[in-house]
Amino acid sequence: MQMAETVAGWSSCYQENRHVGAVIVKDKRIVATGYNGAPAGIKSCAERGECLRRVRNIASGTMQEVCYAVHAEQNAIIQAAKLGIPLDGAVMYVTHQPCVICTRMIINSGIKKVIYKNGYPDDFALQLFSESNVEIVKFSDL
Repeated sequence: MQMAETVAGWSSCYQENRHVGAVIVKDKRIVATGYNGAPAGIKSCAERGECLRRVRNIASGTMQEVCYAVHAEQNAIIQAAKLGIPLDGAVMYVTHQPCVICTRMIINSGIKKVIYKNGYPDDFALQLFSESNVEIVKFSDL
């Protein structure tokens, strides 16, 4: 989890927003990392000097698609895919509970366990985890 927190510090999101980090581990080795930030070649909110979601007054946990950033979990999964690393049976450590979009990607990627530190207002994501074969555990409960 300490590594996920370090990776979160690389976030290019606006300073008042959540900085999220994700680390995927397989066979006791780190295979991919991700943090929330704009796609390659796109200006981040930090570079723009404002958060699009705050400008539009979008509530946390809603309308995740209205954001310049790719979520940390998504970036970690994308990095593994770009490098040709299969994630079947892997564990993801993430600083915040995944949203429903990330949850769907995690389930389909083959990751079998998610360990998160901080909550996130997305009960539907937790429902999907409970219906899947992916275990989700709060770090403080370990």
